[in-house]
Amino acid sequence: MPTHPSHHDPGDATATRTRLPEGESAALAAGRRPSRTSRPMVTVVGVVVLLIAALAFATRGSSGGGTGSGGDSDKGGQAAPTAPTGVRPVSGNTGGVATGFPKTEQGAQSAAANYAVALGGDGMFKTNTRHTIIDSVYTEEAAAKLKPTQDQAYSRDFLGKLGLDANGNPPSGMSFISRTIPVGTKVEQYGTDTATVSVWYTGLIGMAGNSSTDPVHTNWMTWTFNLVWTGSDWKVASDSQKNGPAPVPGDDTAATAADIAKAVSQYGGFTYAR
Repeated sequence: MPTHPSHHDPGDATATRTRLPEGESAALAAGRRPSRTSRPMVTVVGVVVLLIAALAFATRGSSGGGTGSGGDSDKGGQAAPTAPTGVRPVSGNTGGVATGFPKTEQGAQSAAANYAVALGGDGMFKTNTRHTIIDSVYTEEAAAKLKPTQDQAYSRDFLGKLGLDANGNPPSGMSFISRTIPVGTKVEQYGTDTATVSVWYTGLIGMAGNSSTDPVHTNWMTWTFNLVWTGSDWKVASDSQKNGPAPVPGDDTAATAADIAKAVSQYGGFTYAR
């Protein structure tokens, strides 16, 4: 997680499902090599027909219809969040945080991943949005206790060390970046009305700008959430973090501050689902 004030054991993990858009999956199916036939001409015609069908499906899949930013020309390249699809998509939203997760192990994992994203975002550095996020993610009792301590933790001095003013704003011409990207989730414990879920994630944090003394960098953490079922959703009763596991750094060339700021502004985050 980005370096926020304090508030994640290899094991048996459940693989995250990735759903191909309808057009792509159909294109893949249509593009399979046809069975051999004794008539070359029939074979050629069949291949052509299949290629045409594959192209049609691929074109349909890339032409939109989803909830992401398909119409880039209409949105001026602005970042747009992407919602999950599936049998039971999460449609709830409270204070900009995905809500309404089902009372299942998968639902608890989805809740934990999305709560990590919200709590690791730049909204936590401004008082009003921080209170909204905390009220949306935590139980009423936990939120009431946490908000005063978080207000003290996100002090003027702490914000100043990150290059922000007392209201959590960056200097003119600079972009403050804080984003959490879950890599995977693991159910540590699951009961009738409780669940403990760990989220392994990487984070981005820092100030993008030519004169920044704290350039945007990555870190690796594991965030463990103790969740309780409130009757309609999973909420956080308590949570803790630990460093790692961190992979060996690659040999990637660091982008310029301008490129990082542009990428963060144009690439929207995801709503995560198991």
